[in-house]
Amino acid sequence: MTAPVSPDATPPQPQAWPAPAKLNLMLRIIGRRPDGYHELQTVFQFIDRCDWLWFSVRDDGQLRLQEPLPGVATEEDLTMRAALALQQATGCPLGVEIRCQKHLPMGGGLGGGSSDAATTLVALNHLWKTGLDEDALAALALPLGADVPVFIRGRAAWGEGVGERLTPVDLPEPWYLVLSPPCSVSTREVFSHPELTRDSSPATLADFIAGASPNDCFDVVRRTYPPVATALTWLDGWGGGRLTGTGACVFAVFENEKLAREAQAHCPTSMRSFVARGLNQSPLLARVHQCA
Repeated sequence: MTAPVSPDATPPQPQAWPAPAKLNLMLRIIGRRPDGYHELQTVFQFIDRCDWLWFSVRDDGQLRLQEPLPGVATEEDLTMRAALALQQATGCPLGVEIRCQKHLPMGGGLGGGSSDAATTLVALNHLWKTGLDEDALAALALPLGADVPVFIRGRAAWGEGVGERLTPVDLPEPWYLVLSPPCSVSTREVFSHPELTRDSSPATLADFIAGASPNDCFDVVRRTYPPVATALTWLDGWGGGRLTGTGACVFAVFENEKLAREAQAHCPTSMRSFVARGLNQSPLLARVHQCA
């Protein structure tokens, strides 16, 4: 039997703010820009697996982080960078103390850090009453990371550019079995790998809907990270595994929860795993509506 990750689709406390994971259902690299970034095409969908964040507003303007992440300097933590960006952009005199309960693996391709940053921006915009609209928050989010705007907007999307040009899409919402191999993948290393495909032909959303769902990072990651290769090989017995972003997490698609959990019961003991539902609307949007 595997060691499944405990479900966390509901917050541990009512005042918690969700920071959901995302899956890249496809990823094409169609060129390289003069600034060194890659031109991408991708499809984002959320899943009901979340980090959870708590925010305690301070009157003294100080930004503090409880329980910093191991190996991450506090000033480099994306939640702190997001809070500082909002504070500086709006001139808000208030501060905050942030607590983050991590459920999403670092370096897993699930967007955990980006989602934490987006939730921080959205929550503090509400709690500090800074009044920025969605477009303004998305613009403030982009320098924090290319994935942060999709979490701000909170809708499954076709993404282009570095992933920031987003078109909302209505997708099926299947169940996923997600495996988290015992390694962390460096996005920077993958995108600088000499064997990475960087000139794929542009695709369309219609191509994806028709079943074209390649990930141009797949071969490089599979060859470079043996634990990821092991997970993908195992998922071949369950209809085939797919890589989200640059990994390390991989996933398989199932029609219903029962089938996904049956597969999870046979998962290798070396792999952490969880079952999650695909979502076209982020749980963060529901939290915002609740506040409104």
